[in-house]
Amino acid sequence: MTTYLVGSRASNLAKAQVREYLHPLRERFPEITFTHRVILEGGDKDRRSLLSAVSAVSGGSAFSSEQEAALSRGDVDVVVHSLKDLPTSNPRGLVLVPPPAREDVRDALCGSTLAGLRRGARIGTGAPRRIAQLLAVRPDLEVVPIRGNVPPRLKKIETMGLDAVVLAAAGLRRLGLDDAIDELLPLDLFPPSPGQGALGIQVREEDAAVRAVLSTVGDMAADTEVLAERALLAELHGGCSVPVGAYAESLPNGELALLGQVTSLDGQQRVSGTLTGPSAEPEKLGAALAGELIDQGARTILDAVRGGSS
Repeated sequence: MTTYLVGSRASNLAKAQVREYLHPLRERFPEITFTHRVILEGGDKDRRSLLSAVSAVSGGSAFSSEQEAALSRGDVDVVVHSLKDLPTSNPRGLVLVPPPAREDVRDALCGSTLAGLRRGARIGTGAPRRIAQLLAVRPDLEVVPIRGNVPPRLKKIETMGLDAVVLAAAGLRRLGLDDAIDELLPLDLFPPSPGQGALGIQVREEDAAVRAVLSTVGDMAADTEVLAERALLAELHGGCSVPVGAYAESLPNGELALLGQVTSLDGQQRVSGTLTGPSAEPEKLGAALAGELIDQGARTILDAVRGGSS
């Protein structure tokens, strides 16, 4: 019997994502044994340092470097990531295969609705994009940096005296924590991280047999959407630590609509745009919209963010 080793981070969310991904594969390929293997990442070991500092130590992403190294060594055959945590370029010899259908892409406010927040309310989030977008809409808010897995971040509403926290709706839903959501934030004001809600399925480029099996559960609409979003991010030379939001939606006429937004960390500057193009050319669409955002001043905003965090 053939066995595929499937790697992921150690969190409950990562394990839930692996179960979600493997369920249809186990039904379709009963002759294959899929075995899950946990891999600890720098961002999981160090919960206190800034993610940029953890990434610098690891030489890559705080949430993917160790898994990618294990995949390259042959310790695992597949890695199931949260796609939004992955850099826009793969290490040599590794590729992404089309992900399954996407979960809810939106950010969720837990603890209160946006309109229900008192003036000067304390909101927990450690993501620069979320900080920037919140302050753009509600400059009176006090943003409190938090990190960690989803359930501990929810508990910080009580333990840190916060009024609310912002989390990805996809993670909450995958953990069965839908009841914690007080409001799903609108996409026009709060476009998510590129790839949010999608799984990042990474394999070795040379493993044709593995890729063939995994391709049977790939969703081409989801793949097209995340390719456009990640191409926009790549063109802006961005990553997980910059305030770039993007959301692509497949249209019934064979086209793809893409929204992009770049916001300064204080929320005072924001450039955004939308563009529609053929679904067959998602990366071209992402690069084109990035060019329009750069023309509006996105590069200046991002340079200031990087300068301030260096």
